[in-house]
Amino acid sequence: MSDREEYAPGPASGAEVRKGGEKSTLIMVRELREPPEQVWRALTDPAQLREWAPFEADGTLAKVGATVHLAWAAAGTRAPERVTVTRADAPHVLEYGELRWNLEPLGSGTRLTLSIDIDRRFVAWGASGWHICFDVLHYLLNGNPIGRIVGGEALRFGFQRLNVEYAQQFGVAAIEAAAKFLAQH
Repeated sequence: MSDREEYAPGPASGAEVRKGGEKSTLIMVRELREPPEQVWRALTDPAQLREWAPFEADGTLAKVGATVHLAWAAAGTRAPERVTVTRADAPHVLEYGELRWNLEPLGSGTRLTLSIDIDRRFVAWGASGWHICFDVLHYLLNGNPIGRIVGGEALRFGFQRLNVEYAQQFGVAAIEAAAKFLAQH
């Protein structure tokens, strides 16, 4: 059996929501064993992003001013999103679109923090997806990639359970339609 077949996400953790108007800010934190420089490459290199992120980038995200198209895995027929890198302080801060990444040295590893503005109705759904993506990133960084798990495939790997757990933590309703949407994408 491969690590992918055995993969199951742990309990919902490491996330918080800061409420705003129509959108809220979802903050996901993960502690990784690898140094910030290695994590930075996984956040900016298109080949590595294809291995773990919920989108593909058609160029590097490592330079301020770079304009990149992000094709989100569960976007259905939506056209790729064009984003410009507004901050790239290697290996500490990366910002583009509605995503902000902070990398802090933590011993010999990294505390990775993602902040993303998201429609408040979808915060539990977003946290569930990013939770799985961060797990896959962990495998990639450890030299044992299991392949990206996004869209409908995430349903086979605990997405629905995470959606319910994060909804309870955030005090929001779990989106039952998430399973139907993901199954179609």
